[in-house]
Amino acid sequence: MSRVLSLRFIRIAVVGWLLSSTFGLSQSAIQIERRIIDYLRDNLKAGEPVIVTKLYNEVFTSVEERKALDRLYNIFFKVPIFVAEYYANSQKAPTLREISQQFNLSIDGEVDVILKIAEFDRRVPRFISRDPQTGEITKVDIDKIKSDPRFNKVIERSIAGWEGKVAPPFKAQLLNGEEFKSADLRGNVHLVYFWFTHCPPCVKITPHLVSLQEKFRSKNFKVVGLNADTILELGYTDEERKTYLEENKVNFAVAHLTTEIQSDYGGVQLFPTLFLVDKEGIIRGHFVNYQEESTLQKAIESVL
Repeated sequence: MSRVLSLRFIRIAVVGWLLSSTFGLSQSAIQIERRIIDYLRDNLKAGEPVIVTKLYNEVFTSVEERKALDRLYNIFFKVPIFVAEYYANSQKAPTLREISQQFNLSIDGEVDVILKIAEFDRRVPRFISRDPQTGEITKVDIDKIKSDPRFNKVIERSIAGWEGKVAPPFKAQLLNGEEFKSADLRGNVHLVYFWFTHCPPCVKITPHLVSLQEKFRSKNFKVVGLNADTILELGYTDEERKTYLEENKVNFAVAHLTTEIQSDYGGVQLFPTLFLVDKEGIIRGHFVNYQEESTLQKAIESVL
């Protein structure tokens, strides 16, 4: 995608990599996104970048269509970061389904189109290999994407080794309006959980966190959730968040994520992300995307 990729990339990074979601979009908006994906699928050519200015000026010219293009354009730049960070933390590539869930790409074949845009644009580093039959990612070359000047700073920051580092202190406002200070967690092993409302992998991991909070409560273990709805401009109300927490029986503190906290923790942009912190405030584990309860329990037990 052109319109000077590097300039758009820098602008997107500066504003915090706003993550749009099809949650809350009207059916007409979803249909517009479907038309864009169909158009891209029919017109992609190997070796030729997608020219966004042409799409804006000649093909999708309405306000609603351009909004949909912006959403897809922003996601296009987040996918390489997600793939690299996922691989760095799990030593395996994410599946197309996992990419779809992370960015709520619900249209059939949408992930494949976005990956092909990167593959067909010679200016984007070829850091992944895919199965020609299934389209699934089979290999990830992190060094190749880190060598690209448009991606390397974000990649280095997001996959930097966190274990052994002091957890950045923070203050945040709880959903009930009270102030929460990370200093109050001193002496407790705890998980700092970055999430947003109705994020598919967040929905999946929430019961595990509820279970772990209850299971290790007597051993001075706590979970604190930092909700990213506001900084991601997702539009959920406090009442909707409250309903979500009640429906999921959330038994741990939840506060609003701020841009300062987001930046201090490496510019977290993939959800869920979790940091396991020991009693002395040292990070002992860094988890990206959905994790099995057994994986988190084993890590927690190792530092209790």
